[in-house]
Amino acid sequence: MQVSPRWRWAVASRTGTSHVRMGTRKQDAYSVMQIKPNILCAVVSDGAGSASHGGQGASLLCRSLMNDFRAWFECHNDLPDSEILLCWIDKLRDRLSMAAEKRGVTRRQFAATLVMLVISKSRVLALQVGDSALVARKNGVWEALCWPENGEFASTTFFVTDDPEIRLHTLHLDLEYDAFALFSDGLESVALEHATHQPFARFFDPMIKPIDQNDGEGRLAELSVSLARYLDSPALCERTDDDKTLILISCK
Repeated sequence: MQVSPRWRWAVASRTGTSHVRMGTRKQDAYSVMQIKPNILCAVVSDGAGSASHGGQGASLLCRSLMNDFRAWFECHNDLPDSEILLCWIDKLRDRLSMAAEKRGVTRRQFAATLVMLVISKSRVLALQVGDSALVARKNGVWEALCWPENGEFASTTFFVTDDPEIRLHTLHLDLEYDAFALFSDGLESVALEHATHQPFARFFDPMIKPIDQNDGEGRLAELSVSLARYLDSPALCERTDDDKTLILISCK
């Protein structure tokens, strides 16, 4: 009898110093859920700073997709196909439109990015829109599964609210990894090396080590608190003033 991996994770999301100075809310949102012993979902969304309701859009996105995946796995064991995923994205966009209409604004004012990881018993599904990222470790080496995608101009990216259609990337892989990290673009400068198109191992190795070594399962509360302190540390905030969200997952 095959034993399911014991997934455990630490997660934290902190307001960037630029938002603190301006007195604006955090735009990042996230969710992590173990739906079955062998099925884990994690999502990070970053609301557009130029959108009046970007943070609300990010929160609605996380809730909507998590609800869809939870309902799906209540009746299925396999991952949903591309057609189902597109239906869920269309439904999410309709929900954002309804929320915008209630507030008398356009859907663009709820603009948010998306990066999502779904781990099943033997497969991995990744979804991405915009500049949040997903990296994974295989045989001790980190690789980028979802690299941040930027727009035509500096400091621009793509959002789930884009018209006429969104730039959704999907990735289906075998489960050959024992660790993952999802994060918003506030950590891009310290987590990714653009010259080589690779994650910074010297960033991720020490970050994931205490999770690798932990005997727990599910959300690791103490390590999540420690992670939040790190995201708020002066040394990190000197390098990035944006909101910072990081989900670290291991089954080693």
